[in-house]
Amino acid sequence: MPFIKEEGGRLNNFAPDTKTYVAEPPTKQQKISYLVYGVAALVLVSGLIFVAYSASKVG
Repeated sequence: MPFIKEEGGRLNNFAPDTKTYVAEPPTKQQKISYLVYGVAALVLVSGLIFVAYSASKVG
């Protein structure tokens, strides 16, 4: 672990450097998957809101 010695003999520790990388853009198949997941999530949330609204009107 890298460290430096400061005035008065104190040690100052630093976290190790992490490796960096360049992110790659999503492929066409990944974009389609994201779209399908987004639509499924929208349908699920809309259904839950509809059920909650319908249940609140029953009583």
